[in-house]
This record gives sequence, structure tokens and C-alpha cells, in this order.
Amino acid sequence: MKEKGILVVVSGFAGAGKGTLMKQLLSEHDNYALSVSATSRSPRPGEQEGISYFYKTKEEFEAMIERDELLEHACYVGNYYGTPKKFVCEQLDAGKDVVLEIEIQGAMQIKKKFPEALLLFVMPPSAEILKNRLVGRGTETAEVIEQRMKRAAEESEGIEDYDFIVINDDIDKCTETMHNIIQSAKFMPLRQKDFITKVREELKEIN
Repeated sequence: MKEKGILVVVSGFAGAGKGTLMKQLLSEHDNYALSVSATSRSPRPGEQEGISYFYKTKEEFEAMIERDELLEHACYVGNYYGTPKKFVCEQLDAGKDVVLEIEIQGAMQIKKKFPEALLLFVMPPSAEILKNRLVGRGTETAEVIEQRMKRAAEESEGIEDYDFIVINDDIDKCTETMHNIIQSAKFMPLRQKDFITKVREELKEIN
């Protein structure tokens, strides 16, 4: 029987480089599955339905909440974001390590429901670099960038609730660090309960 995968929650400030990190992690290692979130925001240039996000109207998203079809959901800068249940459960059962790239509000919901989930927070080397990255994307107005920087200040108060921080200075090093953390975390007793129970039972039989 294939060993079940672990649930990995990745959060971080907008502009910290989470999306780039996720792409590199998945391209270098075949044991990960990136959960596709649903959102009520409009697609950005180059984004694709079912790959970047599942794009929903506000009404459609609220109907998903009512039907309990989401592992978590949150409202961020006026738009809904959430994680559809079905895909995550199927991938974990298939032995994949499922990565959820979600906001801090949703991450705390996951932590409450799934204490064995691994929570990682991606940070830039400095606040100045974060702002430069947001401006450099060229996809948002100055007003939205200001909102995102204010939100980052609020989110910084919740970082201690995560298991690890990952500082995204060099993308290659950061990807390797993230992979090593995830693979090592699999061997924490919290995530090896079945194996521990099995060995305990074997020890009782031998004695």
C-alpha cells in the first residue's frame, strides 16, 4: 500500500515569490501536487482556468461555501479564495504531497482542521525588496500595491503560528530548502502515527 502524502500549506506576503517557488518545486520533484484554488477575482494576463485558479463569480463561490465543498476559504482585498476538497483528498490518498498556496486566514483554518499539516511562510529578505517586487510585476495599481503592503504588515503578526519560515532571496536555494524541510517533516512523530502504532504492536507480540 502506497504511503499517504502530507498536506503542506505555503503562505507569504503578496510579492514574496510563492508562485515562482511552487513552479520550480514541482518542476524539480515529481512527488508534489499543487492544489488549484478557486477565486472570485478576475484572471490576470497569462493565467488559465483550472491551472492558475478555478474562476468563480462571487455568487458561485458563496454557493460552494454553502455546500461545504471547500477545505478553507478567505476574503482577501475584496475577493474570495478557497481550496476545493475533492482534489486534495484524492492526491493525498495517491501518495502525493499536496501543496496549498493560500493566505494566512485560510492557513489557520487548515491548521485547526488538520493538525498534521505542515505550515511554511515565505518571506522576502526585506520590506523594501517586497515593495520593489510588487511594483516590478506591473500588474497592479499603486493603490492595490499600497493595500498589499498594509496587508503584509498585518500578516506579519501571525508568522509565529507557522512551523517554518523560508526566506526567498535566491530562488534555487529557497526551492531546495523548502523541499528538504517538507521531506524531513514527514518523519516527525505527528506524521508517523500509523508507523509508530505498528511497531508498538509488533513489540508487544514479540514480548
